[in-house]
Amino acid sequence: MIIGVPKEIKKDEYRVALLPVGAETLTKMGHTVLIEKNAGVGSGFPDAEYRAAGARIIPTAKAVFAKAEMIIKVKEPQPVEIKMIREGQIIFTYFHFAANRPLTTGMAKTGAISIAYETMEEMDGTLPLLTPMSEVAGRMATQEGAKYLERPMGGLGMLLGGVPGVAPAHVTILGGGIVGTHAAKMAAGLGADVVILDLDLERMRYLADVMPPNVTCLMSNPANIRDELVKADLLIGAVLIKGAKAPKLVTRKMLKTMKDGSVIVDVAVDQGGCIETIKPTTHSKPTYVVEGVIHYAVANMPGAVARTSTIALTNATFPFAVEIANKGYITAALENETVWTGINIIDGKITDPAVAQAFRMKYTPLEDVIV
Repeated sequence: MIIGVPKEIKKDEYRVALLPVGAETLTKMGHTVLIEKNAGVGSGFPDAEYRAAGARIIPTAKAVFAKAEMIIKVKEPQPVEIKMIREGQIIFTYFHFAANRPLTTGMAKTGAISIAYETMEEMDGTLPLLTPMSEVAGRMATQEGAKYLERPMGGLGMLLGGVPGVAPAHVTILGGGIVGTHAAKMAAGLGADVVILDLDLERMRYLADVMPPNVTCLMSNPANIRDELVKADLLIGAVLIKGAKAPKLVTRKMLKTMKDGSVIVDVAVDQGGCIETIKPTTHSKPTYVVEGVIHYAVANMPGAVARTSTIALTNATFPFAVEIANKGYITAALENETVWTGINIIDGKITDPAVAQAFRMKYTPLEDVIV
């Protein structure tokens, strides 16, 4: 198979979808690997390393898309990239379709096979390709929140962990999944007073067992959320419903109860966000203020720590890329349930129910298309 890796062009995105060692493995298996010039530079992997691994360096994205049978990316195709995608081509990347109708309709029109990292699910319900970036984003949420609590950044002027004789900041986390857990670990480690809200009682029991004493677990309901907003110095949105838009747990009206200079970091922004007032931002312009509350909503947070993120991501994605390349997407999907759950759009048909529901589009079961 001819596998193409274009340079990411989303603003402030520095990750790359394949390591040089991955290119080496694929070429030894007999595949052809095309890397766009400088695709790996932002993550610290120069063209020379890919060339030494057996990959071909291609000068333009247009040439990569034109030649490749499968495109491996990090972020969703941008409008200029969608125009390069052709019928029958496999696109393997993060899509987050449910929060982006133009992307969904655009990819459907191409006739390509859209395999989404974020919906690939193991039999135990885990999301193996979302997990590594959720781990990074959760840790970064606390890190960025702490930074924007500083007075020069417009915040309250609070040190997250306080000092002897001064109370620490109060951190409220909506969601106890991978993002919420890693955000809580970081905040608790810095000495903050942390509260995690979640709907899953068993998950809360688990977190109560493993978290340090400065972390409290509460049932997520409107009353508890309202109470927490009054206290919160830092609010982290960490809600995830696989493939679907995030529920709006905090309304604009509710923001008025928060302190001026408090900070919101909504990691769920890729799926539409769980804060009503959230909108995607970039690393170059990461924040804005509503009702006196700083909103941080960078849609590709892990891109700021590109080397760490690239290695963590490709550790998870590469085995599936190999399987798809070796077997073709149909056989790979039929033999591996995780690949099956990643196919969101094929031949113009929406095969993920959550994506179809988000836009009230026709849903076609995958078995009707490839079985």
